[in-house]
Amino acid sequence: MRRISLIRVFAAVVMIGAFAGCTSSNRTTESTGEYVDDASITTKVKAAILNEPGLKTLQIGVETYKNVVQLSGFVDNPQSKTRAGEVAASIPGVKSVRNDLTVK
Repeated sequence: MRRISLIRVFAAVVMIGAFAGCTSSNRTTESTGEYVDDASITTKVKAAILNEPGLKTLQIGVETYKNVVQLSGFVDNPQSKTRAGEVAASIPGVKSVRNDLTVK
C-alpha cells in the first residue's frame, strides 16, 4: 500500500514538472501565437505609415515584440516623428509605442 502511494506522488511530481516546462512564454521569449500576432501588427503599422501622406516609409523601420511597437530610422521634422507614433498607436492590438525615430 505504501509503495502505491509513493508511485502516485512520483507520478504527480513528474506531471507537474512536465506542465511547468510547457509554459508558453516569459519575458525574453515569445510563443508562436505571440510571434504571429506581432508580425501582423508590424504589417498593419507599416501599411498605415505607407498610407500616411508626408511620411517617408522607406526611412522608417517597424519592429514589434509582445505588442510593443518600436519605430526607428529617420524623419525630416518633429511633426513627422510625432505623427508616425500616433499612426502606430492607432493600430488595434498595439500596447505601446517606442518612438526611436531621429529627426535629421
